[in-house]
Amino acid sequence: MNSMILRATSRLILPAALIFSIYVLLRGHNEPGGGFIGGLIAAAGIAVHALPGGRVSLTQLIFASPKTYIGAGLVIALASGMPALWLVQPYLTHQWPFEAIALGTTLIFDIGVYLVVIGAVLSFLFYYLEE
Repeated sequence: MNSMILRATSRLILPAALIFSIYVLLRGHNEPGGGFIGGLIAAAGIAVHALPGGRVSLTQLIFASPKTYIGAGLVIALASGMPALWLVQPYLTHQWPFEAIALGTTLIFDIGVYLVVIGAVLSFLFYYLEE
C-alpha cells in the first residue's frame, strides 16, 4: 500500500502509540490495563507504521525477529514467579519488595506479556505484508 497520507500520519502515530502503550503497561497492576492491552496498543502503532512500507519497513523498525520477542516475553513472564518459589510460596505469588512504590513482580510479569503480545502481532504482520 503506497498512501502518502498514511505514510505521513504513521510517523506521528507510532511514537504516540508507543508512549501510550507504556503508560497503560505501567498503570496496569493498579488500574485497568497491563501487559496485554499495552502490547496491543504498541503493536497497532507498529502495524500502522509498517502498512505503507511493507515488510521492508517492518524489518527496519524492529530490532529482532518477532519470535525473539515472544521467547523473551515468555522467559520474563515465567521468571517473575521465581521469587515466590525462593520464599517458599506458591508459584506466581507476586512479591512487593518496596511497599511505598508499586514495583514488584507483577510489573515484571506484565512486561513479559507485553513482549509476547507484540511478538505475536508482529509475526502475523511479518508473514502477511507485501515485500
